[in-house]
Amino acid sequence: MSRPGPADGDLAGRWLSKFLTSHLAAERDLSPQTIASYRDAIRLLLTWFRDVQGTPPEKLRLAGIDRARVLAFLDWLQAGRGNSAATRNQRLAVIKSFARYTAIERPEFLGQATQIPAVRQQKTPAGDMGHLTGSEVKALLAEPDPATRRGLRDMVLLSTLYDTAARVQEICDLNTSDVRAARPMVVTLHGKGSKTRRVPVMDPTAQLLEDYLSRRASRPGVGKDADPLFNGPQHSRLTRWGVTKILTRHVQSLRRRDPGYAAGVNVTPHVIRRTRAMHLLQAGVNLIY
Repeated sequence: MSRPGPADGDLAGRWLSKFLTSHLAAERDLSPQTIASYRDAIRLLLTWFRDVQGTPPEKLRLAGIDRARVLAFLDWLQAGRGNSAATRNQRLAVIKSFARYTAIERPEFLGQATQIPAVRQQKTPAGDMGHLTGSEVKALLAEPDPATRRGLRDMVLLSTLYDTAARVQEICDLNTSDVRAARPMVVTLHGKGSKTRRVPVMDPTAQLLEDYLSRRASRPGVGKDADPLFNGPQHSRLTRWGVTKILTRHVQSLRRRDPGYAAGVNVTPHVIRRTRAMHLLQAGVNLIY
C-alpha cells in the first residue's frame, strides 16, 4: 500500500479515523464507552476548525493541528462553550494521545507532535460531593409531563437513572430486553469492562416502566435485544449528551420557578447517581452495596 503524499499535505481525517479504529479499538482495546468519549472530543475539535478556522473536516491537514491551534481550541471550549477546567483537561488528554500516535505513525510530524503533549492541564478544584435532597429528587421526577410521549419518556428515564444509580452510558445502552417485567422488576445494566449487573427497581419505578413499555411504539423489524429502551427521533438511541440535555432542560424549568432549586449543585447524570448512593447511605444501607 502506498503512503500518503507529502507530509505537509497529509489529511488529518485519515489519521483520526485510524486513531479511533485501529489504534484505540484494536491495539489498545479500549471500551466502547471510552472510545465514544474520545470521539466526542475529536468531533468538537473538528467543529472548532470548521466554525472558527473555516477549515472543513475533509480539508484539515495534520500540519494544522499544532500547539497554537490546540490552545485556541481549549480557550474556545471554556469561553465559547462554558466548559469547566476538568472538561478542558479531558479534551486535551485526547488530543495529546492523538499527537503521540501521529508522532510514531508520521515521524515527519515529530517536532510538531511533541509540542502538544507539553501543553499543561489546568488545575481543578477538589471535586465536591454535591447531591440532591429527597424533596429535590421528587420535584425533578415530577417535572416531566407524562401526558405527552416525550414527557413520559423523560419521567421514566430520570426515574430509572435515579433508582438504578446507573452511569449515563448504561442508561443509553439499555434495550427493552434488559427489563424483566416479573416482580420484583429487574433492570440489567451493561457497565464498564463488559461487566453486567442486575438491579431491582422500586415499585413506583416498575409501574412507570410497565406503563411506558405498554405505550411505547416498538421499532419495526428490530428485536428487543437491539431496541433502545430510551430513544430519540426515528427510534435513534439516546446519547450521553442527549440524556444530559434532557436532565438539564427539566432542571432549568424547575429553576425558572424556584431559583433556589438545588442551589450550588451542577445537576448532571453523575450527580443523580451520587444522590442515589447518598440516600441509600442515609437510609442505613451498608456502604459495600
